[in-house]
Amino acid sequence: MKKIAIFFFIIIVIVAGVSYVYMNYKANYYEAKKANNQFESYYNQEFYGAEVVTLINKAIDNNLTNKVTRDQKGKFIENDTNSIKIDLKMLDNDKTYDMETLYAGGMDKFIIYYNEIKFKCTKIDYHKSNGKIKYMLIEQITQ
Repeated sequence: MKKIAIFFFIIIVIVAGVSYVYMNYKANYYEAKKANNQFESYYNQEFYGAEVVTLINKAIDNNLTNKVTRDQKGKFIENDTNSIKIDLKMLDNDKTYDMETLYAGGMDKFIIYYNEIKFKCTKIDYHKSNGKIKYMLIEQITQ
């Protein structure tokens, strides 16, 4: 009788452990999906300069909320879990700017000059550890 009770106790512990791991995985999956939805909707879509400002503000807010560290130049340092980096490739001078440079230059000025210009997100990379977005490349498509 004692052996049967121990056997059932071990089975219950194994089932509880597997259930916990599964529920934790599902919670992390839905958290990543929710975080990604606000950025993935722009992939392969055309949008105007004001939306670029919105994306950059969301990414910077995300990095500040998640306490992503910065280097000496004030640029966010990529980590393995929750950093987001956005680069903007401009047709005007065929240069690529990071979001920190644009943010430091003033998003209000960016809106003044590029509000009616169309952009397109052409690349998205994800963190391998949790599937959250880590990088977006946005390209200017009109002048």
